[in-house]
Amino acid sequence: MIGPVVDSLKYLTSLSFDVLGYSIIEALNNPEKDRTKHDGTSISLWLQSLSNFCGAVFKKYNIELTGIMQYVANQLKNKKSLDLLILKEVVLKMSGVEAAEDMTNEQIDAMSGGELLRQEAGSFSQIKNTRKSSLRLKDSLIDSDLAVPLCLLMAQQRNCVVYRETAEDDSYAHLKLVGKLFDQCQDTLVQFGTFLASNLSVDDYTRRLPPMEELLVNYHVNLDLAFFLARPMFNHQISLKYEELRRQERKGAGGGGGDRSSESSEKQQRRFVEASAAVMHPVTEAIRPLHPLKIWDDISPLFLTTFWSLTMYDLAVPTDVYAKELAKLKAAPAKIDENKELNSTRKKKEKERIASLAEKLSEEQRRQKEHVDKVMARLQEEKDGWFFSRQARMAKNETITNFLQLCLFPRCVFTASDAIYCAKFVQIIHMLKTPNFSTLICFDRIFCDITYTVTSCTENEAHRYGRFLAAMLEVVMHWHSNKETFDKECVGYPGFVTKFRVATKGDGQANSANASAAAADANNHVDYENFRHVCHKWHYKIAKALVVCLESKDYVQIRNALTVLFKILPFFPVIVNLAGVIEKRIEKVCAEEKEQRKDLFVMATSYMGQLKSRKPRCAKKEALLLLSLWQPVFYFFSMMKEHEFHQSKKGAGGTTASSSSNGHASTPEPASAASGKKRGAGDTPSKDDDKKRRK
Repeated sequence: MIGPVVDSLKYLTSLSFDVLGYSIIEALNNPEKDRTKHDGTSISLWLQSLSNFCGAVFKKYNIELTGIMQYVANQLKNKKSLDLLILKEVVLKMSGVEAAEDMTNEQIDAMSGGELLRQEAGSFSQIKNTRKSSLRLKDSLIDSDLAVPLCLLMAQQRNCVVYRETAEDDSYAHLKLVGKLFDQCQDTLVQFGTFLASNLSVDDYTRRLPPMEELLVNYHVNLDLAFFLARPMFNHQISLKYEELRRQERKGAGGGGGDRSSESSEKQQRRFVEASAAVMHPVTEAIRPLHPLKIWDDISPLFLTTFWSLTMYDLAVPTDVYAKELAKLKAAPAKIDENKELNSTRKKKEKERIASLAEKLSEEQRRQKEHVDKVMARLQEEKDGWFFSRQARMAKNETITNFLQLCLFPRCVFTASDAIYCAKFVQIIHMLKTPNFSTLICFDRIFCDITYTVTSCTENEAHRYGRFLAAMLEVVMHWHSNKETFDKECVGYPGFVTKFRVATKGDGQANSANASAAAADANNHVDYENFRHVCHKWHYKIAKALVVCLESKDYVQIRNALTVLFKILPFFPVIVNLAGVIEKRIEKVCAEEKEQRKDLFVMATSYMGQLKSRKPRCAKKEALLLLSLWQPVFYFFSMMKEHEFHQSKKGAGGTTASSSSNGHASTPEPASAASGKKRGAGDTPSKDDDKKRRK
C-alpha cells in the first residue's frame, strides 16, 4: 500500500507536506509503540514500513529534510541507533546508493573498477531519476551542517551498540538483535559515506572532513572507519601533489618537459611514489602513537598506512568485467536495429550513446591500468621497510600476529569488497617477495582455528569473513593445482622459507639480501609435496572448527558456521571424507532445528542440497589431493576415527575448541622434517594395512 498512498499525496499543498514531515517525526517518537517485535529478536514491522514510506515520499516530493535528519542525529546522540533505518532508506531511495551485502562475485569485481563500470555492472538494479533527489539531499545536509556530524555520530555509535545501547534497555538484550543493530549501524555508515564521497566535490569533502589525527584522537573513531572516510581525501591530495611535482619538473627543465603522453612510464611511476610518500607521511605519524612501541619493532607504521589507505581499485584491474561490458555494448546496436518500436532518429541517438559509453569505458580501463602500475611501483619501493624482526622466532610469530590483529581481521569484515582486498593484498605481499613475511605461517594462522572468529561475527560480518576465506582458499588451491604453478609462484619466494634470518629496522638492503640468501637455499623451503600435506591439514582444521560450531547448540555459532560454509563451498570441502563429516553434522542440525528455529533449518537444508550436488566432485579431487601422500602426517589426519576427529565439541561457547587459535596457531612443519626423523619399525604402515585403510 505504500506506493498508492505516496502517489495520492500529489494533491497536498506545501503546508500539508510540512505537516506530513512533522507527523512522521511524531510517529517515530511515539513512546507507546514497541520498536522491536514481541520476542525481542528483530525490529518491528511498523518501523520498517514507516522507513520505506519515508524513503519513497521524500524522494517523490520536495519535503523539508532537515527535520528528519536532525531527529536521527539527536537519536544517535542519545545512543539510540534503531532510527538509522530511516536514514538508510532515505539515502537508498533518493541517491540510489545501496547498502547491499548479497552481491555476486561479478558485482564485487565491478566495484573494484572505475565509476562508470560500477554504475553499469556493480548495481543490483538500473538506478534512474535520482540526480535531482540526490542533489536535494546533499544540499539539505550541507545547509544544516549535518553531513560530517552524522558520519562521526554513526562511527561512535557503532562502538557503543553492544556496551551502551543494549545494556540500558533490556528489550534490546537478545544477541540476535544486538548483531542486527551493529550491522545496521555499520551498513548505514558505509552507505552514507559512499553517498557523500560521490556527491560532494572533492575539495568540499576534503575541507569539511576533519584531518586524520583529529578523527583518531579527538573523535575516537576506529582506524577502519577513519581510513574509510579519509580515502577519497588521500587520493585527491596525491593527485594534486603529483601535478605539482610535474609542474616543478617542467619548470626546472625550462618548460621543455613535453606533454604527459610523451613521458616514460618509469618517470611517471617515480613521481607518483614521491607524491604518495609526501602525502602519507603525516598520516603515518598520526597513527604511530595509537599502538605501543613494541608493535613497531615488528611492523612499520608505513605498512599500516599503506594497507589501510588502498582499495581494490589500486591493486587490480577487473579486466574480465570490462571485457564483458564492452562485449554487451558491441552487440547492442544489432538489437537496436531489430527493435521496431524505435524510429530512425531514436535509433541513431541510442547508437551514438552506446558508442560514446564504450569509448569512455575503454578509456577508464586504460586509466585504471596506469594507476595500478603506479601503485605497484610504490609498493615495490616500500616493501623492504614493512616488516622487521630482531629475533628469528619473532619473524615467525609476532610479525604475523600483529599483521592479523591490526590489519587483516579488522578489514576483512568491514565490507564485501574489503574481504576480497585483504586476500589480494596478502597475495601481493607474497608476490613482491617481501622480506621477513612468511606467507606459509600467515595462511596457517588464518586457517588453523576459525572457531572463535566465526563465533564473534555478526550475521553480515560472517558473510564477509566467508568471502575472505573463500578468496584465500582460492589462492591456496591455485598453488596446489599443479607443480608447475607452485614452482613458478612459490619456489624461491621468501614467503615459503622455513628458516628465518635476523633482520633489523632501517636495514632494507640487508632485509632483501637475507631474503635472497634464504630463498637461494632449497633446503630451507617447503616443496610441492610438503605444501600438499599442509593443504590437507588446513582443510582438516577448517572442517573441525566448523563442526565445533555446528554442534554447539548456540544460535549465533550455527548460523555463522552455515553462512561461512555457503561462501567457501566452491573450495571446501574438496576431500570426500571431510564432506561426509560435514554432511552428517548438517543432517543433525536439520533434525534438531526443524521444529525450533526455522531459519536455521532452512539454511541447513539449503546447504545440504548444494553439498550433495558437489559431493561427486569431491571424490575426484580427493585423488588429486592425496596422491602419493605416504608420510605419517597423512595417516594422522585422514585415517583418524570419527570420534577422535570430534573430541573437542564444545568450543567458543564454553571450553577450548581446538589446540590453537588464530593468534597462536602452530607453525606448519614440513613433511620432510617429519620423515627425516628416525622412525620405529611400527611407524610405517604395511601394504596390507594400507589396502585395508584405502578400502
